[in-house]
Amino acid sequence: MDYVYAITPFVAWLVAGSLKFLVNSARAGKPAFGLIGYGGLPSNHSAIVSSMAALIAFREGIGSPAFGVALTLAFIVILDASSLRKQIGRQAVAINALSEASPEAPRLRERIGHTPLEIAAGIVVGIAVARAVLFLAS
Repeated sequence: MDYVYAITPFVAWLVAGSLKFLVNSARAGKPAFGLIGYGGLPSNHSAIVSSMAALIAFREGIGSPAFGVALTLAFIVILDASSLRKQIGRQAVAINALSEASPEAPRLRERIGHTPLEIAAGIVVGIAVARAVLFLAS
């Protein structure tokens, strides 16, 4: 296996996570270690899967079966990031409201899903990382 296929999603995760930390820290006005995790700009999940789809498209073309598989996987992951996890966040809001009477009850994280802008930013990061890794590898 060519090493770029293994390293590109990792680099996309690292870049998206670093950008997310910087954006959250700028919004909070201090280092936002408590906001690391699901949700936020850019979407790590979207960056990871789009980096692989873009890498395959750049190297093998959009007509390759591998690109079709990568695009299908990206579509599923992005749908999950935008809709399913958003619903989980709404459930967490309701559960947290119900458990307010019990101070020892742990609070669930309410911000889990992604907005369309966060997903689009993740896709842009993923494509840019794939292009950068290919440029550096050549």
